[in-house]
Amino acid sequence: MSQSLYYSPRLERPLITALYHAAKVQRIPMTRLASSLVREGLQRLGESANSESTFVREEPHTPRQPVQK
Repeated sequence: MSQSLYYSPRLERPLITALYHAAKVQRIPMTRLASSLVREGLQRLGESANSESTFVREEPHTPRQPVQK
């Protein structure tokens, strides 16, 4: 198994289950729903801190390149 370039926290099983069912109801991929929820949460954190800076920075999607062996 290849090592990821980014830290990927392990979510609690009940959260994954709730995310799965919510994504199915909305008919969207779990990753899109999770990204949306995290983005909204981080924006709220920034607003509550009355911060000029934002936690979320949009980055262009770049597909991962296959690992050469």
